[in-house]
Amino acid sequence: MTYQELVGRIVALQDEGLELFNAGKSVLGKNILATHVGDYSGVQILIQGGIHAREYISSLLMIEQARNLFKNDLVHGGGIYFIFLTNPDGAEIVLDGIDSVSCDITRQYLTIANNGSVDFSQYKANINLVDLNTNFNADWGGGSQNVFCPSTEDFVGFYPESEREVRSLVNFTLKTKPLLTISYHSKGNVIYYGFENQSSEDIARDQAIGESLSELTGYPLIFTENSTGGYKDWCINSLKIPAYTIEVGDASLPHPIGEENLQEIYIKNKDVPLLALEKAKEYAKQIDFTSPIVQNINNGKQKSNAKGYNARIQRFIERRNSNWSGNSQRR
Repeated sequence: MTYQELVGRIVALQDEGLELFNAGKSVLGKNILATHVGDYSGVQILIQGGIHAREYISSLLMIEQARNLFKNDLVHGGGIYFIFLTNPDGAEIVLDGIDSVSCDITRQYLTIANNGSVDFSQYKANINLVDLNTNFNADWGGGSQNVFCPSTEDFVGFYPESEREVRSLVNFTLKTKPLLTISYHSKGNVIYYGFENQSSEDIARDQAIGESLSELTGYPLIFTENSTGGYKDWCINSLKIPAYTIEVGDASLPHPIGEENLQEIYIKNKDVPLLALEKAKEYAKQIDFTSPIVQNINNGKQKSNAKGYNARIQRFIERRNSNWSGNSQRR
């Protein structure tokens, strides 16, 4: 599969009646394509994938999910946003190779970071060598596998929300106000929930919803530990909403997971969007709409780099200075 073929699959949804729009832009100016299924009124949820370059199987899965929901008119009394490919620049490098990068200096920079290899099939980062799912403002830089020097994976960036793709996803989430989010990744056939410093009440809520998703997919439910800075983490920490990372594809499969595995993955995840929406509706009935959850979402873009920002920057500098070789202090 080429990058244009992947984008073509997304664009072809328009021929089936779905409306596409841009959720933002990548560093190189590519559109981050999205669609909406169901009603714009009522409870909304958001599902995103392809934030790691090599994990484009998640994009193919979401295309099939959106098509099925729209074709069969399954979503009522609420809606589902799909953001198909959060990291288009990275996906193009994986699918089309380093020659797809037009700038000579950037090609050299990326190849050096890739240990001199022109095989970018394992690449996770965006064009800036930032792992986008470590760049959100949720205990940024505190993950056990974080690195503090540009890398093909796990580099947190030079400050939280430094990357255009991350800011796009944050802004789109604040605009659309979902009450639950799902991030599709690969691989492992597992569902992650929860975040550090989350209240016991919210953990119990998220666990109950997660158990329903686990029962549906057959994937075990695991509480997140020693992992920070992800989109799921930001949704939980900043918006106080249930959020999940679903890793699709058997752990034995090599990266990137090929399209030959899509049907099996789709069967297990076909009804995840509908179940998630129904659980969000149930959860919405219990919300006090004068509480911080609504205030956080409705106040526009949060000052995510304000409170605690200086402390996070200082921590980053200290970590960087002691680990400039690119090796993480915490593994």
